Amino acid sequence: MQKLSRSKSINFRVNDKEYEMIKRCMKEAGISNMRAYLLKMAVNGEIWNVELTSVNECAGLLRNISNNINQIAKRVNSTGHIYNADIQEIKVRQGEIWRKQEETVKLLTDIVGVV
Repeated sequence: MQKLSRSKSINFRVNDKEYEMIKRCMKEAGISNMRAYLLKMAVNGEIWNVELTSVNECAGLLRNISNNINQIAKRVNSTGHIYNADIQEIKVRQGEIWRKQEETVKLLTDIVGVV
């Protein structure tokens, strides 16, 4: 029998929830040996660290347009009139949101590699 050339040991502890998550991932991967699964993930696994600034910016734009629409609605309810400038402001903000969303979708597409 050939002697293993693995002389280093790596040990770590997990809580019950983490353990169950690992077991679920093993099952999804079709691997029943935990050592083999953990070694495979440590050596070949992928970790994606994605910073989606555009998602946060889009959320800010959505808050902004929501506030603007609420202010316009209050003015319309009190005066009975809606102004063209208000409609134009909503259209401009909506365009900004669409551009941010397109930027986000492109970023995710580039990361994942699918359309």
